Amino acid sequence: MADGPGSLRDILAFSLRATTADILVTSQDISTNSKDHGSNRLVKGILFSRQFILSYQAVLLASLLCLTIWNWTNRLRARKPPRQLQRLKGTTRQVRLKDSSLIDTKAGLSLAEDSGGGSSSSSTIQGNSPSPKHSVMIGDCEQTPLLLKSAPPTCDSIWLQFSQRSRSILLYQPRPIPLINKTFPSNGTTLLILALLAIQVFYVFYRMPLSVPMLFVLADRTSLLFVANLPLLYLFAAKNQPIKFLTGYSYESLNILHRRLGEVMCLLALIHSAGMIGVWYTILRPVGFGLVRFLLSKIILLGLGALVAYELIYLTSLGSFRRRWYELFLVLHVTLQIVALVLLWFHHHGSRPYVGVALAIFLVDRLVYRMALKVESSIASLEVTKDQGTVVLRTSIPLEPKHWFLKRLMGASVAKGWTATEHVFLTVPALSRKHVIQAHPFTIASKAPEIDDLKAELKLIVRAQDGFSGDLLRYARGHTSVKVRLDAPYGSQNGLHMLEQCDVSIVVAGGSGIAVALPLVWAVHASHSVSDLEICQDMKSAPRTILIWVVREDSHTSWLGSTEIRELRDSGIEVIIPPPTATNGKPDVPRLIESCVVSATRNGHARIGVVCSGPDGMNRAVRNFCASFLASGYDIDVEIEKFGW
Repeated sequence: MADGPGSLRDILAFSLRATTADILVTSQDISTNSKDHGSNRLVKGILFSRQFILSYQAVLLASLLCLTIWNWTNRLRARKPPRQLQRLKGTTRQVRLKDSSLIDTKAGLSLAEDSGGGSSSSSTIQGNSPSPKHSVMIGDCEQTPLLLKSAPPTCDSIWLQFSQRSRSILLYQPRPIPLINKTFPSNGTTLLILALLAIQVFYVFYRMPLSVPMLFVLADRTSLLFVANLPLLYLFAAKNQPIKFLTGYSYESLNILHRRLGEVMCLLALIHSAGMIGVWYTILRPVGFGLVRFLLSKIILLGLGALVAYELIYLTSLGSFRRRWYELFLVLHVTLQIVALVLLWFHHHGSRPYVGVALAIFLVDRLVYRMALKVESSIASLEVTKDQGTVVLRTSIPLEPKHWFLKRLMGASVAKGWTATEHVFLTVPALSRKHVIQAHPFTIASKAPEIDDLKAELKLIVRAQDGFSGDLLRYARGHTSVKVRLDAPYGSQNGLHMLEQCDVSIVVAGGSGIAVALPLVWAVHASHSVSDLEICQDMKSAPRTILIWVVREDSHTSWLGSTEIRELRDSGIEVIIPPPTATNGKPDVPRLIESCVVSATRNGHARIGVVCSGPDGMNRAVRNFCASFLASGYDIDVEIEKFGW
């Protein structure tokens, strides 16, 4: 037994210096001077973990391949003749409508939750339709009519019914936890997160002997999984990465996966550290290796430094911290992760390949793309709107010839144009020294440029709060222009692609969500070609584009101006602006959408697309309304456009 502790110390020393190249070393090579069966088990456990973790990257690549095939299959299916042309040829499925009854559009209910901001609503509807037959005057407001409510369409296909009900369950978003007001994502997103967590649990505990003598194997396995996750963590966070091109999901859609994976990695780091303390207590302490000596050894000290850095990243990334000290969060998030990568690099040379890949992703994203290829400087005009709390920033962008390959793969700047729902990272160095290195995201609130345009106006709506937006408002009160730096464009076009395939497009905006909605309705309306409209005129089923904008105060409509709102209506876009919520309360937004859906399906089958951009309460209400209608048999899709860190 005297040889036991010494043999174990030799094994620990081997594991600390071993890399994947040492996998070929067998347990017999290491333990030739030891007959301790426990030592052999420990060696085999360590070597198996080094081999097993290599399959993790293969699993990730296989998952990415499946998502890529799914995305591009759907995109190729979308490249088909317009739905109206299909219907004219009789290729779309027919549906039956049940008995009809009246639907009352008087909004007597309010949204269940609201996270604040400028997007609550009222109980009456003010709007304008392209034709008098679509509206009726009630008092001083223009109200949508009492529509004949058609029952949900039915279909004889059992598979289709099962598919719609399954989609509705995945689409549904549960209520927040009452006491802590924790907001859950949709069931589909939750399942994706659980799948990611299941993979982590599997790679930690597969063939893992849970015993005190084998504690080092657990500590070693968690450290291997931690560093194996580093490239994926940085890929989820990078603004410029191939995942968007492959799967259609931009970095803001992947942000929730970035957060959850980061939390799992912090837990893995804690388990690894606790395991190493356990190894000291059970193996090194009995042979006189003191705790202070253990903690001050180079490899342990570097590891503790990396642990502290990552745990601080987690604490400063909590929602309560981000909302209160957003700018401090940005600085700490970048600084701490650089420090953590450096400490990991020197902590164990087996981590260096993963650290190198993660660092390369970070540097290419930040230095090559965000500070070189995608940055444009311009002089922007500043206008404080009537509500005295919002700044409208406008700048003219000279456009360069567009190249599809360059824009998709090389990260072209706004000089190559942009599309609806994309956003920019805005830097205004003139505000103060600290703002020289800060970039804040804002959705582009102006029309996307056409192919042949030589110049385009880029418009941003900045709702002043604390920090950067407050500083910009104070600056705008004394200046009419400022030099800005634009890092753009970013964002996915899932909502736009979905609406382009729909017969009825409904875009709901709450407050400053109009920055998403405005360019989106223009783009969708333009995508409905004149030939499609001519085909549908005889069938009384022309594509409809509907904008519902909920504002807190009447002065908020100045963000667009009466001229632009009139242009929307004159072009045939139906605009509904309920009275200000500050004086009239919240409207029942799902009821407004329901009236549009029922109206569209009275004459037969119609595909409905809904995009919502507003506070959490509105987004959830709209999402769950669409989920319920989908389960009832309606052909309806929904996308939620919500940006957040």
